[in-house]
Amino acid sequence: MKPSPAVMDKKEHILVMRLSAMGDVAMTVPLLVALQRQYPTVKITVLTRGFFSPMFSQLSNTHVFPADLKGRHKGVFGLFRLYKELKALGIERVADLHNVLRSNVLKRYFLWGGFPFFQIDKGRAGKKTLTAARNKVFEPLKTTHQRYADVFVQMGYPLNLSVPSFLSKETLSNTAHALVGRNTQKWLGIAPFAAYKGKQYPIELMQQVITSLQKTKKYKVLLFGGGKEEQLQLEKMAADNDCTSVAGQLSFAEELALISNLDLMVAMDSGNAHLAAMYGIPVITLWGITHPFAGFYPFGQEEGLALLADRERFPLIPTSVYGNKAPKGYEKAIASIPPEKVVEKIQEVLTVT
Repeated sequence: MKPSPAVMDKKEHILVMRLSAMGDVAMTVPLLVALQRQYPTVKITVLTRGFFSPMFSQLSNTHVFPADLKGRHKGVFGLFRLYKELKALGIERVADLHNVLRSNVLKRYFLWGGFPFFQIDKGRAGKKTLTAARNKVFEPLKTTHQRYADVFVQMGYPLNLSVPSFLSKETLSNTAHALVGRNTQKWLGIAPFAAYKGKQYPIELMQQVITSLQKTKKYKVLLFGGGKEEQLQLEKMAADNDCTSVAGQLSFAEELALISNLDLMVAMDSGNAHLAAMYGIPVITLWGITHPFAGFYPFGQEEGLALLADRERFPLIPTSVYGNKAPKGYEKAIASIPPEKVVEKIQEVLTVT
């Protein structure tokens, strides 16, 4: 499908809504990069959490409108206030890439106001059969990135994703340079945590991975994570393995800049994987009770970079889309990925790059 000349020439102002977790928001970025490059006259306002604004700093003609969902935009009346504030910006059409309760409340307001509204099909039925314990249909679903693209197709903006569009490498701050140094080793980021335990590689196994890597003297290992508890664990891991934890040491914008300068990121099925993918950084992902078939594989990554739990031993994988449901005995399914295999894949990628 090709856009009409009228759409190509029109300087439309569209609202893109993604009120969600960091990884989900990061997944929208490559789509917006493609949209801006293929339709440079389109003005975009992104509705998301203010904290996520640095993700969109490289996008031209793009503005982030911060949603204050715990304050002035809380509840039905707060969302109506949000609608009026967005309407005042001169929004012409709306792309809802979230399709949850809040965005559906906003949908009513926008439709009531006469705004064309286009919404993602999240494929809930397919995800239900993929994660079912009985009568499971184990086959790949449409990727989340393609589902986002489908929304823009509905709006008249078909996107060519065959050649991935990435953000550019960013300049490191003095703070980041002081933290990680200026050595010539390969920079390897490791983000060992995930939202749910079923998606998280056991710390003791990740310790083995890091120990093996450090013995080679070839890599600068940087540990990523968030939250006070994770920060303490990463600091201990860094001290035990002579590597560097960046958790809590940098602003979010500085951390993104550092990620953009990595040679490789190792992450779970988690937000850090998608942050690195925004910049086209190779990302090795470790998958436990979730699976790439659900559509959340990082954008533009080779299939061989996914290391999966053993489905012969754990045939119910994926047990859930987000990793929040682990049947008895599946809690540590991700441990079926041997540390040696992780190290081998890291060395393979870093030898090529």
